[in-house]
Amino acid sequence: MSAAPRIALFIDGANLYATSKQLGFDMDYRRLLREFQGRGNLIRAFYFTTLVESEEYSSIRPLVDWLDYNGYRVITKAAKEFTDATGRRRVKGNMDIELAIEMLELAPHLDQIYLFSGDGDFRPLVEAVQRKGVKVSVVSTISTNPPMVSDELRRQCDEFVDLAQLMQKIGRDPAERASRGGAAGAPGTPGNPSLERRYGIRQGDEPAEG
Repeated sequence: MSAAPRIALFIDGANLYATSKQLGFDMDYRRLLREFQGRGNLIRAFYFTTLVESEEYSSIRPLVDWLDYNGYRVITKAAKEFTDATGRRRVKGNMDIELAIEMLELAPHLDQIYLFSGDGDFRPLVEAVQRKGVKVSVVSTISTNPPMVSDELRRQCDEFVDLAQLMQKIGRDPAERASRGGAAGAPGTPGNPSLERRYGIRQGDEPAEG
């Protein structure tokens, strides 16, 4: 009996969030992890995102903390703020370099990589990892108009997985969310319904002690 393939997930957080919103479903990160644990020996599940440090409260911070305690390796960096020519405040930041470094370092210890992004800038990275003998699957969608995955990235990868086909397996169950709606303000729970709506984090989930 052959050994289970060694796999890792590399999640471009902003890209995955935008893609799931375009498809009209809420991601359940616990179900996502469970789904890919069933596909092989999951070595790592990386989640990459930028944070705006000047904000007193960041809407993504609860998600980052939850992922950190629940099986994900979270990589963050501060986003850069600037004022554009019209005087509007803008935030700029991406995690391409950080994701590339982690993927290239871990590649020799893997059989397959799942890249959750449709960004065409990752095409050279995918090609470099393939030269190391690692199969690369890109997870995004062509079910939106326009598609959320670049044509060059889709052509380069070994396998394209349409996120629309995974919705039933890794999406938030609306019925379950409705049944838990009353728990938002209950004692001992985080009391953050927006977090549950946006990220599929159950109100009763307590971070595991490290």
